[in-house]
Amino acid sequence: MSAKQEYQGGENFDLRDILLRGRRMPLTDRVNFFGEFLESLSSNKQMLHLRCISSPSDREVDVYDEYLGITRKMLMFGSNNYLGFANHPYIKEYVKQTIEKYGIGIGGPPLLNGYTKIHKELEERLASLKGTEDALIFSSGYGANVGLVSAVVGPDDYVVYDQYSHASFYDGMKMCSARGIHFLHNDVENLKAKLEDARKINPRNIYVGVEGVYSMDGDIAPLDEIVAVCKQYDAILLVDDAHGTGTIGQHGGGSSDYFGLDGEVDIVMGTFSKSFAVTGGFVAAAKPVVDYLRFFARSYMFSASISPITIASVLAGLDLLENDPSILNTFRSNVKYAAKLLNNIGFNVASETPIIPLRVPMEMNIRDAAYKFHERGIFINSIEYPAVPVSQQRFRISITASHTKEDINKLVSVVEEIWTEYETKVPESSVLKAM
Repeated sequence: MSAKQEYQGGENFDLRDILLRGRRMPLTDRVNFFGEFLESLSSNKQMLHLRCISSPSDREVDVYDEYLGITRKMLMFGSNNYLGFANHPYIKEYVKQTIEKYGIGIGGPPLLNGYTKIHKELEERLASLKGTEDALIFSSGYGANVGLVSAVVGPDDYVVYDQYSHASFYDGMKMCSARGIHFLHNDVENLKAKLEDARKINPRNIYVGVEGVYSMDGDIAPLDEIVAVCKQYDAILLVDDAHGTGTIGQHGGGSSDYFGLDGEVDIVMGTFSKSFAVTGGFVAAAKPVVDYLRFFARSYMFSASISPITIASVLAGLDLLENDPSILNTFRSNVKYAAKLLNNIGFNVASETPIIPLRVPMEMNIRDAAYKFHERGIFINSIEYPAVPVSQQRFRISITASHTKEDINKLVSVVEEIWTEYETKVPESSVLKAM
């Protein structure tokens, strides 16, 4: 039976089925099987990936609707452009001036011919933002995490990491064949127990891997407690602060800033693809660590440097973080406002971060509900199994500084409409609680 026939036959058919069955197929059969699955989703108005946007990324975007055959405006609640930098006039003007001086590209890796004055300036400012001695820039956040983990973790080391760690962290561990085990999400007591076990193995180094803000739940790691535990067990702490940088902390410095721990975290990884709305990543740490990574992080050594356009975008974004407090104030006001309205209709949202996850009740068809959001002009991300367990499928709302109160009113109104259409009560347990 084909993927299309199985899907239309009413089976709960998903990507896990494709992966499991595809392993037994030759490549041609496997990709055709997957193609039928995508066609089935599209014919049922449930293929909402790769929606084509024909405007700048902002609170409202022009989206081509393939089901209606038209381009229409939608409110964007699915973007990581948390601070509204993707279309900020100051940043665009800064980039134009930089292009005039440096052009659009480098044409080589950083160790050879891909290191300029503005690359150095950005590294210095990132180190200052994170309270470290130095920093280095990668061509992607994924590359930063993979390069960091695969470079510093050796065969005689051991890694204890949060079970919700990002795929790039796992891939870095695979690249260096790292030994390790996960601990229960944000559970400091369980972390201690795993570190006790790690001690018995007597590894050369013990690493602890966590995120500052977790991308699916929007919750904040208890970094103050984790730092203390790492010191107790002489473990080296690696913090992925991709979603924390620019969003939390008094000055938007991220999770270390939030807890007043500048200089207390051993190694911090971050990305430019969230708050700074471009591409690229970085690692901030003590200068000897950064010097080591320049020569041993393969994703740094063997990738071309990111362009002056990207460097300028981040430098300008840092200017705004440092000099325009109204951006963070508006952003945080919007987050609180969205949480308040969702709580008013029965949810339990207590987030200090831009990520608000709404767990989908078991009786709700998430793909059908996703199209209802789409029909009503709300661009939102649906997170399905197997990315998360079936019982934890959710819609992931991203709040930005660009949103207006009217935008958020519309979002919450549509959420209430869709939950009502499914005759679904909004119980407290239906929401993934965030700090």
